[in-house]
Amino acid sequence: MSEQRRHRVRLEISREAARLFWAQGLDATSGDQIAAAVGLSTRTIWRHFRSKESCAEPIVMESVEWELASLRSWQPHRSLEDHLAEEAHRFNREIGPQEQADVGLGIKMIRLGETEPALRTAWLMACDQVEQELTGILANRLGLKPDDLDVRLHAAATSAALRVVNEYVGSGLLDGADPQTLGDPNLLFIADAVRRATGGAVGDPVAPDPARPDGGTPDRD
Repeated sequence: MSEQRRHRVRLEISREAARLFWAQGLDATSGDQIAAAVGLSTRTIWRHFRSKESCAEPIVMESVEWELASLRSWQPHRSLEDHLAEEAHRFNREIGPQEQADVGLGIKMIRLGETEPALRTAWLMACDQVEQELTGILANRLGLKPDDLDVRLHAAATSAALRVVNEYVGSGLLDGADPQTLGDPNLLFIADAVRRATGGAVGDPVAPDPARPDGGTPDRD
């Protein structure tokens, strides 16, 4: 099985497992039920996952993929708020029904993890992946090595801020809150949370804008 095919199979299993976990609870869901829902043998399920709880990991990871992709494309001359605002508009234009459903399932698994430690582990693993990638991203932005203590501290603080924001917004949405009361459409509150968590070290442009003859950084001018 190719890696791409394996990823698709794991993600489909994860979708069905997440739906069952949310509908009837973790304890009431069996490996046999997950297998039947996805149309595979139970033996195949255990070839892809070490336990039924770990079936939630791919769908939870999908819920942060947009965030990770956005952070990877953050250019040095842009502020975090301007970059996230542009990425949010792009996401809203490009997201399809399946991706939207995946994000919703990921949010539900994060919420369920508040009372199910095994599912909480899946969420914390996704957050750890965000922190690891942030270490390289921030090292490049700050002109430091990835193992520099300041870089690691800023990556940990940024990741923690993003985790808290995701949990806050996700819980609010599941409780039926008006999205407008949870933040702002341009995601300025996320950049603000990151600045507060890092003492202002992360969020501003760190290089001149190559598109401007004067080399200015218009995001924060």
